[in-house]
Amino acid sequence: MTQKILAIIPARGGSKRIPKKNIKLLAGKPLLAYSIEHAKSSKHINRVLVSTDDSEIAEMAKKYGAEAPFLRPTEISGDDATDLQCFEHALEWLKSEENYVPDLVVQLRPTSPLREVADVDMAIEMILSHPGGDSARTVIEPQASPYKMYRISEDGFLEPLMGDLDKINVGDQKLPKVFRHIGTADVIRPSTILEKKHMSGSKILAVPVKKAYSGINELEDWDYYEFLISRKGR
Repeated sequence: MTQKILAIIPARGGSKRIPKKNIKLLAGKPLLAYSIEHAKSSKHINRVLVSTDDSEIAEMAKKYGAEAPFLRPTEISGDDATDLQCFEHALEWLKSEENYVPDLVVQLRPTSPLREVADVDMAIEMILSHPGGDSARTVIEPQASPYKMYRISEDGFLEPLMGDLDKINVGDQKLPKVFRHIGTADVIRPSTILEKKHMSGSKILAVPVKKAYSGINELEDWDYYEFLISRKGR
């Protein structure tokens, strides 16, 4: 039986740092369109939904081939709204209105227009091959290891962030390998969201990727991303 794999793209209308960010043109295309195209290009995703509180974003989503069957309630669309609230609402609506329950949910943040679809598929395949996992998250090795970082104590002295002074001055190759979460793709079991009330759960599968960009969060990111997209010929 074919797995029901749903991509949800959260795209609320209230962006303050970049007004109308999700439908602002980036290299000639709305930012939201990139994530829709990524989802539709996946080998595994077979349904694409945009969760938004904004009718203009909903229409743009439909134009590029995604579904926007509802408008997200205002009370879970403000600055303090969480991903969990957004995904709970979408899954509960689909169950109530369509009796549709996906096997997996893929979160694709619209602020990652340069993600590789192969990384999305790799994350899906990772959780499909590990039934005990609550979720799979794309991660990357950080440029700076936390073992090389400090914090400032109350009396003004530097303290190793990881509490290990012996590792501060050793070569990076001798340090434990660490990873940081990036927003390329998160793949989550619906039970993790609806029953465990969490976006990752405690059994998180790692999906290391070779390269990732930090995402578009500030206005100054916009020109840089347009340059990167034009360089890649997208």
